[in-house]
Amino acid sequence: MRTLVHLSDLHFGRIDRALVEPLRRAVSDLQPDLVAISGDFTQRARRSQFADARAFIDSLKAKTLVVPGNHDIPLYDFVERLAAPLARYRKYISADLEPEYQDEEMIVLGVNTARSMVFPFGEGRFSMQQVDRILERLKNIPKSLLRVIVTHHPFDLPPGVHERRLVGRYAMAMERLAAASADLFLSGHLHISHVSHVADRYKAGGHAGLIVQAGTVSTRGRGGQAPSFNVLRLHRPGIELERYSWDDSAAGFTSLPVGRYRHSDSGWTLDKK
Repeated sequence: MRTLVHLSDLHFGRIDRALVEPLRRAVSDLQPDLVAISGDFTQRARRSQFADARAFIDSLKAKTLVVPGNHDIPLYDFVERLAAPLARYRKYISADLEPEYQDEEMIVLGVNTARSMVFPFGEGRFSMQQVDRILERLKNIPKSLLRVIVTHHPFDLPPGVHERRLVGRYAMAMERLAAASADLFLSGHLHISHVSHVADRYKAGGHAGLIVQAGTVSTRGRGGQAPSFNVLRLHRPGIELERYSWDDSAAGFTSLPVGRYRHSDSGWTLDKK
């Protein structure tokens, strides 16, 4: 079994400082095999915010896989936004925009969907070349490994969220990734924790991968959700998903089971046992 902690939208610069140490402690206590952080490390891509985010990552003392978000691109420094939009991210967080983690049970691939010149600003996009590279990396992977894709921008939406928030070229990307039997799609951006099936939105040959979005641990929560992160316990043919939410009365993050999923020939379905 593997324990994967999924954080997103830390937004240093808008994070509640009182939550940083309880968050670090909660993640460390879980002893994760991997911590995936799906972008928006900062609020305004300032060097001081990146430095704080870097210090937090280092404090986890865990293996991490990270991808940038739209807030990690300078908004008001137009020269850097155009010429080197992820220069600060590369310096402080990671120079690798297509990170990979693999062990005996899973392969996790990160994809940069953040773009400096996409309208509306803040939304993201896949390129055909990015999908080509993912498929090449998955081509010779044993079928027994869980295949996890991490992006900042989402492949699906909670109820009431406008379609423009979907990652750009989502249909092309999902069609090809589902054909490669991708099991799990982790994202953030919306600040709302949510889980759905690929088949809910896509005609992907009956493939039923899971789309899991993490909330935020910043003060920018939406939909009435408290600061939160997700924990996935992966053990093919099962996935157990928990949400750890901030609880004022406990002065810490407490666990709420979200669902248990089981793999079949058509993908992942809710285990009702």
